[in-house]
Amino acid sequence: MKILICNMFIIDAHLDLAMNAMEWNRDLKLPVSQIREREKGLSDKPDREKNVVSLPALREGKIGLVVATQIARFVRKGSPLPGWHSPEQAWAQTQAQFAWYDAMTEEGEMVQITDTISLHDHIERWSDISESDLKKPIGFILSLEGADSLVNLSYLERAYGYGLRALGPAHYGEGRYAGGTGTEAGFSEQGKQLLKEMDSLGMILDVTHLTDLGFSQAMEIYQGPVWASHHNCRSLVNNQRQLTDDQIKILIDRGSVIGGVMDAWMLADGWIRGTSLPDRMGVNLCRLVDHYDHICQIAGNANHIAIGSDLDGAFGREQAPYDLETIADLQKLPELLGQRGYNDIDIQKVLHGNWLRYIETSWR
Repeated sequence: MKILICNMFIIDAHLDLAMNAMEWNRDLKLPVSQIREREKGLSDKPDREKNVVSLPALREGKIGLVVATQIARFVRKGSPLPGWHSPEQAWAQTQAQFAWYDAMTEEGEMVQITDTISLHDHIERWSDISESDLKKPIGFILSLEGADSLVNLSYLERAYGYGLRALGPAHYGEGRYAGGTGTEAGFSEQGKQLLKEMDSLGMILDVTHLTDLGFSQAMEIYQGPVWASHHNCRSLVNNQRQLTDDQIKILIDRGSVIGGVMDAWMLADGWIRGTSLPDRMGVNLCRLVDHYDHICQIAGNANHIAIGSDLDGAFGREQAPYDLETIADLQKLPELLGQRGYNDIDIQKVLHGNWLRYIETSWR
């Protein structure tokens, strides 16, 4: 398959679009500037007036294909985390999020990608230089971040039926199927069965947010395709949320792709949430390239790095690289990569080629 805009087309493998629409109450059909204007004076969330993502901004940045999430956490009594008090409520929230994606599809703003045919059709659409990119729909592959909302395992097949193609069993805290960031727990017995059910459906397992124990268990149990949609390197920024070098080696051996994440606390050691600022901490897009370089040194090539920005993932410009005003500024990456010695072919791999290859291989 030939991509005519190979040096510009971008795939971003992690965006919480529906969460922003439904829980942050953002009309993502509007430009970023208008969303910020609408949020003036609001203080219910730390990133009000600081969003960087909208559908027009994605088009401006030629980010024509994204992995878009459903996300709803179940929290037990006493949990400090926000979430829903029953799995059924969490499921209902994910369905509201899917209804938003469905509405965007009905209006021609987005188009769901579920197989290689729809994938190839969409790539060809974005390769058509006769049509303005500002009119093209954003393609999305549906992923579930955290499996808490699956009331029981029968809900997984139901979700697959409406197009769920990737799943990360954990998020933050204690999960129903696997422990997530901030814990040390692995998979529950139900979680291990979830992995087997996913395998039978040919879904992509997202190891993002798994604990070290959970990662080891998943690599032993799961035989299907695996990626790390939004992850950086623990050896550069030391916290549990990052991948160790040994984990990176395992993913490389599995042929996986790792999406570099742009949340500043994963780009700078010593980041203090709510206090640190990107410019004062020197957090720019070059910091992301540092993580790319590290993975490439381990792999010996550029076949395993890509973009999984997580921008507007419950943070905005206050916790994003300071040289990124909107997500369209991902177009700065080719120049930054070129300055580090990446050739045109490798830059193309980072922008979209590695994700595209992996998705095509996983869906055969």
